[in-house]
Amino acid sequence: MRGHTNMVTAISTPHRCSNFILSSSRDKSIIIWRITRGNSTYGVPYRILTGHSHFVNDVVLLSNDDCALSASWDGELRLWELATATTTCLFLGHTKDVLSVAICPENRKIVSASRDGTIKLWNTIGECKFTTDRAAGGHSDWVTCVKFIPGASEQSVVSTSWDGTVKIWKLEKCGSEWKMNMKHTLVGHDGYVEVVTVAPDGTLCASGGKDGTVLLWEVNEGVKLYEFESGSVVVALCFSPTRYWLCVATVNNNIFILDLQSKQIVVELNLQVNNGSITHTIQPIYCSSLEWSADGNTLFCGYTDGEIKVWEVSPT
Repeated sequence: MRGHTNMVTAISTPHRCSNFILSSSRDKSIIIWRITRGNSTYGVPYRILTGHSHFVNDVVLLSNDDCALSASWDGELRLWELATATTTCLFLGHTKDVLSVAICPENRKIVSASRDGTIKLWNTIGECKFTTDRAAGGHSDWVTCVKFIPGASEQSVVSTSWDGTVKIWKLEKCGSEWKMNMKHTLVGHDGYVEVVTVAPDGTLCASGGKDGTVLLWEVNEGVKLYEFESGSVVVALCFSPTRYWLCVATVNNNIFILDLQSKQIVVELNLQVNNGSITHTIQPIYCSSLEWSADGNTLFCGYTDGEIKVWEVSPT
């Protein structure tokens, strides 16, 4: 799938339908792709969302699949209405690049992570309700990734940072205000942590980064369960929504799918990168973003050269 002219930084797949996906890129745009499943191309650009003035580092769909949130190096978050390809709300407050954004399942609370070392909690009209503080247990370096943890009795968030830690936060309401209290600091990585992903039932999370080690954590108690050595810097992770699988992408252009029950590699997707008719100026070329379809049968892989490659799980 070709449309971006720079690294694909994130992919978001809809919760219900399967006829489109979103992708963000360092070309400063977000593309809405119409999925065609044709022989020559799996999907084609349908609409392009523009407005950010720097790299778009993350994009997530709201649970109704009608709107999306984006995070950019321009320091902004944007709420988009997909039907009109317009920005309906700007979120201003971070003092440096925004690297990650997430929204809770009921679409009422938003969290963002930034190079300014903070996580911000927002409402849906762009008001910042809380900002983490280093002195109160916050991260001491860039915050690289943030995710809501689904299914818990108390709303929780997990974050990663260049300070080498993974933190789990509990959201609490104090009168009419909300705050984030640090619940666990997960220590085990040797180097910056780039990415975290949360299992669909919210009981597990997996983190990875510079040291090439993927760590699997039990969320409630903050205990390390397992580690996998990928052999290279880990840049993307995602759990399958239907199988006990974890997908891992590294800068060596290796994509591993791990069976977490057997602790064995199901398959290693070593794709030969072929320039074809496109002149690539970005080196090296590797998978920089991952996302499964809602039914768990299709894996979308965004690359540093701007392409999205699509894998389908064999019915056997």
